[in-house]
Amino acid sequence: MPTKKVSSAKTEKNVLNVKNRDVFGKKLKKFRHSGQLPANIYGPDFKSQSVSVLLKDFIGIYRLTHETGIVYLQLDSQEIPVLIRHLQRHPVSDSILHVDFRKIDLKKKIQTEVPVKTINTSEAVSQKSGVLLTLSETLLVEALPEDIPQSIEVDISVIKDIGQEIKVAELPKSDKYEIKTPSDKVVISVVAHKEESITPETTVTAPEVITEVKPEGEDSGEAASTEGSKKSFDPAQGKPGAESETAPAEKKEDKK
Repeated sequence: MPTKKVSSAKTEKNVLNVKNRDVFGKKLKKFRHSGQLPANIYGPDFKSQSVSVLLKDFIGIYRLTHETGIVYLQLDSQEIPVLIRHLQRHPVSDSILHVDFRKIDLKKKIQTEVPVKTINTSEAVSQKSGVLLTLSETLLVEALPEDIPQSIEVDISVIKDIGQEIKVAELPKSDKYEIKTPSDKVVISVVAHKEESITPETTVTAPEVITEVKPEGEDSGEAASTEGSKKSFDPAQGKPGAESETAPAEKKEDKK
């Protein structure tokens, strides 16, 4: 049964059909190939439940609600209000592998992360070549589920000079939600653009010296010469002396 939107006097409801799931582990690979997305429903005073939803239906709803809009899960005869939570994605293809739905009570305030969205243009960026930095991608908001904003808009036109920043305390207040992120947290700042160094490297690497290895069995005249230049020990001097070129004459025995 396809995803549908149900209109009411107050607002439009995003309904997503799910069904109980009894497929787990290695069988999920084939399960996903059939177009099904494994999911889980959890929440306070609610027993965690394994379900599945058609992937194409989920993608259609997610584009409308993201993590801040209420989704009504149609499970058998139950209609369960939830927020989309953690998405598990494939590390290479980025395809969605699993999703968690957080059950909510529409009459109780909850805290959730809401994305930051910049609007307008900063003079420090457009005219002074500054670099805009978003230091807080999301802000923690407390509100009734139906009053959770889709995003927190930050007007960067107030930043005129490089070095200026916008903190949570400077954001507009709302009577529908309260930002719980610390007030001194920096949300947006503009910094000077730093040129990358283009100085070429001048370090010269010394060439590797490879000593020639002579084949085994090859006679070396140099080795022979070394043998001939060995020092001899002179007893009279008590220190090595140069070996004489002529060997001493042998003593002749006296003939009687």
